[in-house]
Amino acid sequence: MEEKDVTKTGTTTLGMICKDGVVMATETRATMGTLIAHKTTKKLYQIDEHLGLATAGLVGDLQILARYLNAEANLYRLKRDQKIPVKSAATLMSNILNQRKFYPYYVQLILAGFDNTGGHVYSLDAAGGAIPDKYTAGGSGSPYVFGVLEDTYQEGLSTDAGVDIAIRAITAAKNRDSASGGMINIAVITKDGFKEVSEEEIKKRIEKLGK
Repeated sequence: MEEKDVTKTGTTTLGMICKDGVVMATETRATMGTLIAHKTTKKLYQIDEHLGLATAGLVGDLQILARYLNAEANLYRLKRDQKIPVKSAATLMSNILNQRKFYPYYVQLILAGFDNTGGHVYSLDAAGGAIPDKYTAGGSGSPYVFGVLEDTYQEGLSTDAGVDIAIRAITAAKNRDSASGGMINIAVITKDGFKEVSEEEIKKRIEKLGK
């Protein structure tokens, strides 16, 4: 039997740590082979007021995993009267994925958030691997995103600058990866919580950047 490569997900996602928070971004195209099935697919989920999940892979698997993590984050808050640490959320999701590694969820995830130890970004694979990094990307458009991030990312940049870099990176993927397209969704997570950047603001920045 041919082994299915779960890393070949037709999507582009990214997460990066900034000095005042984290920035997450995705595009919105969903494909079925060569068919563009949906143009406005949600791939960026708010898990808690300090935590987000950027998703690539099978839509059904992604949606149920987002619901699982959201429920667990709520339970943690109810039991302990505090928000779940980002590292703990990544470990929890890693355990959920690892339990199904022989019948896996076909996903590639980026979990990011801001807690009392600062900003954190984790890349999670279908077998439960959880790797922290300053920035990461996922999906079929990730090589183009990494190219932009390697060239423009600097430690200590602001989330405002991070949003512009995210736009440049996702746009590069949309221009070169046929499975990536549609609009750009961006969220910024700081000590003040999870905030999605409005479509109008993204369009203004795209125009200003000449993208």
